[in-house]
Amino acid sequence: MNNNNFLICALNWCQDILDKFRMVNFLVPLALRLYLAPVFWVAANNKWDPFDPDSSLDPVIEWFGNSEWGLGLPFPEVMAYLAWGAEYFGAIFLLLGFAVRWISIPLMTTMIVAMTTVHWENGWQAVHDLMSPFPSEHAEEAIERLNIAKSILQEHGNYDWLTEYGNFVVSNNGIEWAVTYFIMLLVLFFIGGGKYVSLDYWIAKKFRHKGHC
Repeated sequence: MNNNNFLICALNWCQDILDKFRMVNFLVPLALRLYLAPVFWVAANNKWDPFDPDSSLDPVIEWFGNSEWGLGLPFPEVMAYLAWGAEYFGAIFLLLGFAVRWISIPLMTTMIVAMTTVHWENGWQAVHDLMSPFPSEHAEEAIERLNIAKSILQEHGNYDWLTEYGNFVVSNNGIEWAVTYFIMLLVLFFIGGGKYVSLDYWIAKKFRHKGHC
């Protein structure tokens, strides 16, 4: 066997090993679902927790509709309920693996609305960082102010206690996270909830018979 054939055989052997991992490829949509479910659950309950009598969707409706200090969206009450419903029931559906491809559509829509109405003007970054390939135009000034704030806290506060569970950052509120969630939802839209650990799989296994209707 010459060197070229040996190399080809070795690469094919490695590829065969990689191909065996497809036996557990259902873990990929499961991981995406388990990652996204709490994201949308928290987002929904921050808008309105229906089990908390002190919680209300009214502040969100006002923010959606006000053109001076809010988003100035049309039909703010309808939009608020649609956004809340997509996130609240979307989180539950994603967790159960139920109607995953269908629920991905309204959830992707909420991400598009969030990107275009809330985050777009802030650029890409969710958090100001000069190392990003897409730094905000205000990144240098934000980091300068952050360093000044840190120096004040180091001089006049218990800085070790304040940063025990994490460092201070300056939020930029850009589109980064919304785009990330959109891409993850887009993957779920195409591949579905996955095998074995989703209701969609078992429902389809029992009821979906192609070519019989």
